[in-house]
Amino acid sequence: MSDTSALFIVSESGYWGEECTEPLTTLSDAGVDITVATPTGEKPVVDERSVDPDEVGEETSEEVLEVHENDERLANPVPVATVDASDYDALVLPGGHGTAWDINQDRHVRQALLESVGGDEGKALVVCHAVGILGFTREADGSSLVEGREVTGFPNEWEEGIVDENDLMPDGRKLPYWTEDEVKAAGGVWDAELDQDTSVTVDGDLITARGPGSSHDAATTLLDELGIDA
Repeated sequence: MSDTSALFIVSESGYWGEECTEPLTTLSDAGVDITVATPTGEKPVVDERSVDPDEVGEETSEEVLEVHENDERLANPVPVATVDASDYDALVLPGGHGTAWDINQDRHVRQALLESVGGDEGKALVVCHAVGILGFTREADGSSLVEGREVTGFPNEWEEGIVDENDLMPDGRKLPYWTEDEVKAAGGVWDAELDQDTSVTVDGDLITARGPGSSHDAATTLLDELGIDA
């Protein structure tokens, strides 16, 4: 067992199942001590599309629901305002469209990201739509955290296949922004590596992952960066 700890901050507006449960399980199996937080301390909500067998396959659906319904840490999160990211070796922000409404707009989550990436210690893994937080996270001097950093994340090309011409989601909610656009506008060096099966990018203490298919590689990359054998 390692004495390494990780803080997961998970959406209450719809996290993408695999992007949370895959890192959660992989890090747990490697002996990492995990704390789960949400914006208000309520149990995170899983995006229904991410547990739809027609969308993700029977096996993934069953695996995600097993963790979502039975993991004590997910069932009993702490409010994000009550935790200090500097107390943890790593921060993990799973994605899902829901992050656009809560995680990426939460000042406490942004502060946690700053502490994990900008401080002397700590690392952050940011996945899929949660990468959008980089479009809104500023250093104390007003500069963008992502300025000049190489990142991957949920690409416009994929978003086009989900929202309609008015940016409405299948559930009727209007997507407030597109991840790729905001990160690029904030100075991020964007490459979602669309010709690759998976996409995980490491730039200093910041690790970003493109989407659910990259979840496992993202988790093992984080373990490697932490010096832990997967």
